[in-house]
Amino acid sequence: MKFLISNDDGYFSPGIRTLAETLARHGEVFVVAPERDRSGASNSLTLDRPLTVRQAANGFHYVNGTPTDCVHLAVTGLLDFRPDMIFSGINHGPNMGDDTIYSGTVAAATEGFLLGIPSIALSLAGYSGQHFTTAAHVVEQLLKRYRQQPLTRPVLLNVNVPDIPINELQSMQVTRLGRRHHAEPVIKAKNPRGETIYWVGPVGSAQDAGPGTDFAAIAGKHVSVTPLMLDLTAYGQLDGITTWLHP
Repeated sequence: MKFLISNDDGYFSPGIRTLAETLARHGEVFVVAPERDRSGASNSLTLDRPLTVRQAANGFHYVNGTPTDCVHLAVTGLLDFRPDMIFSGINHGPNMGDDTIYSGTVAAATEGFLLGIPSIALSLAGYSGQHFTTAAHVVEQLLKRYRQQPLTRPVLLNVNVPDIPINELQSMQVTRLGRRHHAEPVIKAKNPRGETIYWVGPVGSAQDAGPGTDFAAIAGKHVSVTPLMLDLTAYGQLDGITTWLHP
């Protein structure tokens, strides 16, 4: 198999190195990732300037753009083959609930999905970053399942793995996205010139973390696997908006 790997933490992150080493045992690996941390970049494409692609000493390629740029460039011009699968990660920190809207990790996988390739976003759901090998174990489980029964059409999966030792890991659960409270207030500070600057505040606590959500799965030491879709149409409002426009 041939794999394209990207992320939003940058080509130098321990997560992408672990992911590349894991997938290299199962096929051909090509890494195209941002040159720096682009967490929170979401699905943005760079359209106001040209992009450059360079190769690091370890063979990874890096781009002065977003995670979406990386996958788009790789699939539409950089690679001389079409990947069988795209993996984005392993992200340092969770991407659950509303996080998926902002996540560059999920965005890289989303771009692959839009280009017709089965894509998986993978995150280590903890901030200590101690157990990337646990996430690597999950990658191999997913890959084994895919080889046993290939999916009949491209899918976009958002996978979160508890940051715990492998022997504490429970089963995989198919989940839905939970919801968070509103984010915490911005943090004000002063720069050396005395100007007021603002840091975006931390994410809020989980509001909807009930049974079946990604939050609940992680809390129970399970792997959360959430299939995502991109149709943003509010089908339940079509009739109401039609009546509003044409009373």
